[in-house]
Amino acid sequence: MSSHRPLFITVDGIDGVGKSTQIASLSGLLTDRGHRCLLTRDPGTSEIGQRLRALLLESDLTMHRRTEAMLFMASRCEMVESTIRPALRDGVSVISDRFLLANVVYQSIGDGGAEMVDPELLWKLGRLANGGIQPDLTLLLDMPAAAALARIKGPRDRMESRGEGYLERVRQAFLEQLPQSSDATVVINADQPVESVTAEIESAIADYAACQSG
Repeated sequence: MSSHRPLFITVDGIDGVGKSTQIASLSGLLTDRGHRCLLTRDPGTSEIGQRLRALLLESDLTMHRRTEAMLFMASRCEMVESTIRPALRDGVSVISDRFLLANVVYQSIGDGGAEMVDPELLWKLGRLANGGIQPDLTLLLDMPAAAALARIKGPRDRMESRGEGYLERVRQAFLEQLPQSSDATVVINADQPVESVTAEIESAIADYAACQSG
C-alpha cells in the first residue's frame, strides 16, 4: 500500500461492537505501512461538532427526527471542511468513527412513534453536506443487538436507551444501506474475540490495497 495516497476509511456499526478498539488497531496498521493518520469521530471532532454531539446525545432531549438528521448533517459538514478535507489534501489518511451511513440508518428507523425520514432523502442531503467527499472504504462491524448491548457499561445515551428491538432494526438497516456508503465496503463479524476481529480488518485492508494496485 503506497504511503503517497491518503485513504479515507470509515468504521461503523451499532453501539457496543468495539469500534474504538478496532480503530486504534487500524491506525497502528496504517502507520506501520507508512501512512500518517488522523482519527475523527462523527459527530464531533470540530468545536461545533462537539457541541452538537452533546446536544444530540442528551438522554432527556426530544426532537423531530428530521431536526436530528439536520443537526448531524451540520456537524459532519463542519468536520469535512475543517478537518477531513484539509487532512486528505495534505496526504494524511483519515479514519472516521462513523460517517454518513450512520446518519442515514439512525434517522430512517422508527422507534415506536417517532417519524422516520426516507433514507434516499438522507443520502441526498448527506452528500450535499459532505461536499462530494465519500469514504474510500467502509468497514461495518456487525453483531446481534443483544450481544452489543451486553457490552455497554454505565448509563445509556439517547440512542442506546431506545432498546434492543430498536437496535436490532438499526443493525439490519446498516447491512441494507452499507452498499451506498462507498464503492468498497466490508462486513466484519464483531461477535468474536478482539484479535479475530482485528485479523479480519487487516485482511480487508490487504484486499482493498490489492484491488487498488491491480
